[in-house]
Amino acid sequence: MNREVIFTEKAPAAIGTYSQAVKIGRTVYLSGQIPLVPESMELVGGDMTVQISQVFDNLRAVAEAADGSLADIVKLNIYLTDLSHFPLVNEVMAHYFKQPYPARAVVGVAVLPRGAVVEMDAVMELV
Repeated sequence: MNREVIFTEKAPAAIGTYSQAVKIGRTVYLSGQIPLVPESMELVGGDMTVQISQVFDNLRAVAEAADGSLADIVKLNIYLTDLSHFPLVNEVMAHYFKQPYPARAVVGVAVLPRGAVVEMDAVMELV
């Protein structure tokens, strides 16, 4: 099967040795996104709602670059440095996803790149 590297300037550039996403067949593996603003590569300012929204916006940009959408995500992994933000993730996520929701895991972590407080990665299946 052919491997296709996905890249868009509408999402933050990779800050390491990885691709924004890799497509194999109809499956797309989206790398972790933190709340970086693509144009500045700086963490977005504002409260936690703004940061979570920026991560979803970044994931959406990569999904669209792979000819998909957030509705095509079948598995979403969320990493939080403070699990007390979990209810807020649910609230913001409801603005980006409709039923049927993707499978999901939420994991508490000690630290994330660049001092971010939230990161998400995903698996997308294109129809």
